[in-house]
Parts: sequence; structure tokens; C-alpha cells
Amino acid sequence: MKVMVGLSGGVDSAIAAYLLKQEGYEVSGGFMRNWDALANNDYLGNPTVGESQCPQEKDYDDAVEVAKKLGIPLLRADFVKEYWDEVFSFFLSEYELGRTPNPDVFCNKYIKFDHFYEFAKKQGFEKIAMGHYARKGLDEKGNERLFKPKDRNKDQTYFLCQISKEQVASCFFPLGDIDKPEVRRLAHELDLNSVMDKKDSTGVCFIGERHFKEFLQNYMPAKPGNIVLMPQNKVIGTHVGVYFYTLGQHKGLGIGGIKGEGEGGYFVYDKDVKNNILYVVQPKDKDMLCSTSCTLSRLNLQGEIEENDIPVGVKFRYRQPDQPCILHIENEHEATLHYENHPVEAVTPGQIAAIYQGDMLLGGGIIEKTTPLRK
Repeated sequence: MKVMVGLSGGVDSAIAAYLLKQEGYEVSGGFMRNWDALANNDYLGNPTVGESQCPQEKDYDDAVEVAKKLGIPLLRADFVKEYWDEVFSFFLSEYELGRTPNPDVFCNKYIKFDHFYEFAKKQGFEKIAMGHYARKGLDEKGNERLFKPKDRNKDQTYFLCQISKEQVASCFFPLGDIDKPEVRRLAHELDLNSVMDKKDSTGVCFIGERHFKEFLQNYMPAKPGNIVLMPQNKVIGTHVGVYFYTLGQHKGLGIGGIKGEGEGGYFVYDKDVKNNILYVVQPKDKDMLCSTSCTLSRLNLQGEIEENDIPVGVKFRYRQPDQPCILHIENEHEATLHYENHPVEAVTPGQIAAIYQGDMLLGGGIIEKTTPLRK
């Protein structure tokens, strides 16, 4: 079988390609270029401006070296326009509404498992493979599903909760049964010098590390406004732009404690985009950040669910332990998650809720509205 591996210039995808080759597949690499800093006006907050080589081209050079060492062909695909139209534009529109989107989830859905897969098929490949830490297996009815990997510390199933069951079937995840130290060990054993000690990528998917407030100012204006302490409804400072803060955020607010009003430090409680107001609470009122239920839009289920109101585990953000919830499916695209007995802090509209039954990923949706524990 011919398989194209998304070769990113990192160690995980390199070892994914190696493992598939060891299993006897006819493997090629495919490098995706999805961001052009010059064309996309990516100047403010970009620490790589002025460097002799942009990070994407350095990654490509590293991927070329990996492909040579592994003895596999490497193809290159350009999805800069598709990434802007289908991922980044949505990312910006959500921020403009005061929400907190997760572009990595939709990069997987629309770029890696859609455009990249279509590119691979046109080149004669039957399947694609990725270096995600996720495991494929069968459910009770023998259907292919996604499960949490062996390396729980690197579990990336959260970012795969919006891909369809057809997209799950189109892909291999060779790292599902090994952990990161083993990946590094194999890379050293294979003498993959360009990636074996390369640090893991961070930041926005395919864009990279950015000074985030400054980065967003490339695309939306910074407009200072009032910071209001709740429930006292008291103006206590000025923010740099309401878009640039996240519910539950504690650091980088630029305000200290207020003498006589409890502990120092603040947490972002709410954002009023229309009136440009940032609401915060002190630690003694942190329960105001908690909610007891939330509604989901863009519900994506990777398999059939025969009963409604079922117990599930939910990650409302990456690396969060699964939160016990009851899943109520409203219709094909919407659902409600109830967690009255276990109120959860900082469930944030615009972010992703990934839904599990044990280790099996059921799917996920975008958090729309929450029911606060108290106002």
C-alpha cells in the first residue's frame, strides 16, 4: 500500500514514516507549506522577522534531510490560500466576537485530513499518515475509531475531535503505541541529525511561536478599555484590547491586588466586545468562573451513538483531565453537556470540547454558551 506521511520537519513525523516503512508500506513524505508571513502581513509579534531563513523553509530543509536518511521520496504541497480561507479567517472572526478559537483543530479537519489527503490521492496514494500521538482501534461493532495513545502526556486526540469517521479511516497513526522517549531514542539510533533533538513545535498550527497580543494586532486593532472588577462592578485599570484576553487568564493582565479587597491577583471573568470592557474577579470570587452546563455547536461524532443522555468524559481544553459530564444530543449539529455535580472552571465559548467514552474519542464540538454557577 502507498502511504504519504505528513513530514513536518519534526521528530514525530520522521519516526512515523520510519515505522510505516518498517512495516512494509511504500512510504513517501509530504511537506505542507500553509503560512506565508510576507503575504499574510505577519510582522508584529513575529520573532523571526529579519532572519535569513523563515522557519517554514528551515523545517522543509529538515524534512529533506529526514527523507534522504530514510530513503523515501519527498513531495511538497502549498495550502497557504486554503489555510487562510478555511482556518485563519475563522480564527480571526471568532476573536472579533470575543471568543477563543482553536485553529489547530480546524487545521486538522480542513488542511491535514482534507486538502493534504486529496493531494496524496491525486499522486496515487491510498492513505496518509501523521505523527500525532493517537491510536486507532476497533469499537464493539468492529468500526475503526480513535483512542488515546500509550503516551498520555503527549495525547493529541483533543485536536482530532472534529475530523470525520471517513477521515479517521483515511489515516494511519504510527505513534499510537510508543512514547516520546522511544521516538527520540529511535531518531538517535537512525542518526536523524536534523530532528532528533529538535524541540517540539509550539504556538499556532503552521504559524509557530508568536508574541500573541502583538501578532493579533496585525489583523485587528488594539483598542484600550476599562477593566472592571466583579461583583463589585468597579473600574480598576485599563486593558490593551479586549480581544487579547482569555476567560480564566491570570497572568499578563497588568494589574495587582487591591488592598482590603481580598487576595491579590485577578482572573478574567468575561468580555464585553461591544462596549470594550474586560471583567475580572479576585481569587475569593473564583467560583464565578465555574459553570454547570454548556451548549455545543458544530457537533462532530465519529461513530453512532444509540442512546442519549450518556455519561462521558470531556476535555474542555488540551491536557485537562477528563471531566465527568452527561451528553445530551439536541440534533445533528448541536448538543448540551451537563456537569452540575462537578462544576468546571473557565469553560470558554469558542474553544473545543472533546468527548470521550473511556479511552475512545467520540468526537467534539465548539463551546457556544455556558450556564454559570453564580453571577
